[in-house]
Amino acid sequence: MLLDTNALLWLVDDDPRLGPESRRLLIQRDRVCFSAISVSEIAIKHMLGRLTLPGSDTFPGVFSGSGLVELPFRSDHAVALLGEPDLARHDPFDRMLLAQRQVEDCYLMTSDRVLLALDRPGLLDARR
Repeated sequence: MLLDTNALLWLVDDDPRLGPESRRLLIQRDRVCFSAISVSEIAIKHMLGRLTLPGSDTFPGVFSGSGLVELPFRSDHAVALLGEPDLARHDPFDRMLLAQRQVEDCYLMTSDRVLLALDRPGLLDARR
């Protein structure tokens, strides 16, 4: 299971926007991952004043400290971006997370409406 950035933030903040079904699925999983892509997105949004760093001084260690496993972004993930030409103008962070999901053949828990509208296997609505 790979968490998109919103789901990751909702999980570590115990935000009620992370739905009960999603919470149940996360508890059942032996391995739940966060991506280096999400760490990049959070860092950039923090620099722009759009959010505070989760864990403050422990960022991004707060994620692994919560039992999550980091998934690095590799070149095979980058190449997988080519398989989604219809998403070329969509949020680049979401596109990279989708590419990681495809290469890793895992679930992606997301709240992104564009990705969920693709109605593909492996995409889970984090709000449920």
